[in-house]
Amino acid sequence: MSDATSLLSPQQMGTFDEEGNYSPRVITEDNMVGTDLATLVGDSVLEFEDGDLVTGTVVKIDHDEVLLDIGFKSEGVIPARELSIRNDVDPSEIVSIGERIECLVLQKEDKEGRLVLSKKRAQYEKAWSNIEELKNRDEVVKGVVIEVVKGGLIVDIGLRGFLPASLVELRRVRELQPYIGKTVEAKIIELDRNRNNVVLSRRAWLEETQKEQRGDFLSNLKPGERRHGVISSVVNFGAFVDLGGMDGLIHVSELSWKHIDHPSQVVTVGDEVDVEVLDVDFSKERISLSLKATQSDPWQVFADSHSVDQLVYGRVTKLVPFGAFVQVGEGIEGLVHISEMAAHHVESPDQVVTAGEELWVKIIELDTARRRISLSIKQAAEGGEVSEEYREAFGSHAYDNEGNYIGGIEYGEFTPETEAQAAWAEYAVEVSAKAPDADDGDTPDADGDAPDADDSDAPDAAEVGDAGATDVEEVPVSE
Repeated sequence: MSDATSLLSPQQMGTFDEEGNYSPRVITEDNMVGTDLATLVGDSVLEFEDGDLVTGTVVKIDHDEVLLDIGFKSEGVIPARELSIRNDVDPSEIVSIGERIECLVLQKEDKEGRLVLSKKRAQYEKAWSNIEELKNRDEVVKGVVIEVVKGGLIVDIGLRGFLPASLVELRRVRELQPYIGKTVEAKIIELDRNRNNVVLSRRAWLEETQKEQRGDFLSNLKPGERRHGVISSVVNFGAFVDLGGMDGLIHVSELSWKHIDHPSQVVTVGDEVDVEVLDVDFSKERISLSLKATQSDPWQVFADSHSVDQLVYGRVTKLVPFGAFVQVGEGIEGLVHISEMAAHHVESPDQVVTAGEELWVKIIELDTARRRISLSIKQAAEGGEVSEEYREAFGSHAYDNEGNYIGGIEYGEFTPETEAQAAWAEYAVEVSAKAPDADDGDTPDADGDAPDADDSDAPDAAEVGDAGATDVEEVPVSE
């Protein structure tokens, strides 16, 4: 017969007191005393509505959605597009199994009976409160650049902040792709919660942080000194130059000595240039620069290398009622007054010259103070000293010590390289051919002056000035 104790459970079933009274083991405590079933069921079910924030645990991750256990009768569904403010993300890169996250209830029950949640919207709600507080305190926000869009960048600051391209740096940048993935700090310059619109400015933050540095930089700049820089931007009214601490502006009028229609005719972004400081405005933190001040003034060069009564070669650029403008050098354009076009009376300039025609003119006045030169076709016909550059082009042996043409020279083989050389070469050949005939009026006279210019190939002359001038006597040279 087996031992009766072998039939007992190995677990202690109860206890005995000193008197031998048995007390059974407590299996569970009755904590529901005085509570009805409806109340117990109600307390165990999570109550929430659309738009509420709930917290749960990630229980499943698929390529297009994530399941979240929030203690409801069924798991909530977070569509992939509602996981992050970034577009086209992999859900497994945003959340992980077992992670507890906060979401906003989009639909307590959709058409399929599912609870639809949004992690992105929950971030929005929290971020907006933070962004509004930072804006009120005029503080900066920090975020990662996540996208390049038309006109700027998208920065993740808990929501999508727009950073315009013109406000990324102190000067506008053209290539935005390198900013992807970088963390940037910026000021909030526009906030509209109803339109879900946040506009940022990194330039404002940079200007604020570099204000002291800019003050030191400006104080070290002196008008008249020259600085080396790089063209950072080209606009209609000029070009900006990065001087290594701040940008200065070269106004279009300071880019070149000659007239230009647009700054891009002179400089392009990235060009290294030497500029002269014209002015420093400390109150507005503006620097005025000049490129042409570092270059030779073509008008002054012309004035220094020419004198009154010299013959120069030019091209008619424009006819006006009172004469014709003739270009006699790079950027140097002057006026031949109608009274200096011919020995006879001239009613209209087109009776003597046409636009584009090339001819010889004599300098009859050089006004360096007002940058004005007068020329004459009529007096050029009388001959005279030829300017140095033409003597050098055709050989000094063809002229006497005063620069007067003496001709009668055997030139040998010669190939003109310029229109001016060609004109003189042709003229020299004609004079040489006529030299034996002493009675020919085109032969140089005993004084060595150039032949009388009644011949159709004889030189002509003009008065230099600005093509836009209306003063007959004093016409400025074009710059």
